[in-house]
Amino acid sequence: MERRGGKAIRRWGTAVIASAAAVAVAAPATAAQAAGAASGPTGVSAKGAYLLDNSANKQLWAKAADTKRPMASTTKLMTAVVVLDSRGLDLGKKVTVKQSYIDYTARVGGSKADLKKGDKLTVKQLLYGLLLPSGCDAAMALADTFGTGDTTAKRTKSFIAQMNKKASALGMTKSHYDTFDGISQGGQNYTTPRDMTKLARHALRNSTLGTVVKSVDTIQKAPAANGRTRTYYWNNTNRLLGSYSGAIGIKTGTGTAPGRCLVFAAKRDGRTVVGVILNAPKRYPDAKKMLDWAFRANTEVTWRQLPKGTPED
Repeated sequence: MERRGGKAIRRWGTAVIASAAAVAVAAPATAAQAAGAASGPTGVSAKGAYLLDNSANKQLWAKAADTKRPMASTTKLMTAVVVLDSRGLDLGKKVTVKQSYIDYTARVGGSKADLKKGDKLTVKQLLYGLLLPSGCDAAMALADTFGTGDTTAKRTKSFIAQMNKKASALGMTKSHYDTFDGISQGGQNYTTPRDMTKLARHALRNSTLGTVVKSVDTIQKAPAANGRTRTYYWNNTNRLLGSYSGAIGIKTGTGTAPGRCLVFAAKRDGRTVVGVILNAPKRYPDAKKMLDWAFRANTEVTWRQLPKGTPED
């Protein structure tokens, strides 16, 4: 969702609904897996990773857990948390899409929910647009709505300050945000695998966020500027969903400096495992290895394909 080789890469959010989800079957762990349980998963390509037993709040395995790295669009998980933790939150509040949201997303070459000027979407709908197609336009709409100040620039700046305040409150001591969507202008948007896991653990306590991030796709209808109803079709960029048995989210991110990132979670037999991957050439195979190791399983996976023409974030 950022820039590659100096060239802006646009990531389109509106697409047809994904077809039937791929089949994923859990199989018993092999003897080799059981023997390797003490050391952790092998062959993980990510430069930084962390695995947490969410139920027990216990570290299971880590790799460069406290090394600061850029996080790309996984930033948007904090954007969602700040919104959802807002006092007196009204998920049904209508937000009118401004041309500035559209212009900004085009200027930075960001992934988008393809919002249209004048449409009125609820806060909850914007959260879907933020977290499924990774819409930078939806991120700006939320930051503008929940920030304070008399201009969009001041409101978005104050929203980013709220993101940093929330990070501090969650004990994310090695994280910093300089953007509401992951497209950093100053290079000061970073986290660590351990810190991001703290955010993910907090986020999953919110039932609304849990419902949104586990959705493979969604259809949302909103009043359009012309008085008619516009229908938005959004697919989740997280290919673990519909592929890995028990997957329940959470957020993808891709950029030139950050590489491929993934904050993920899966639940089996009442046990939830949360993982973070930063800068991983093979993030989905990495996530599978980490989850299989945690669950002592050997999961057969056919990866869900995104609809044709939908770039991955």
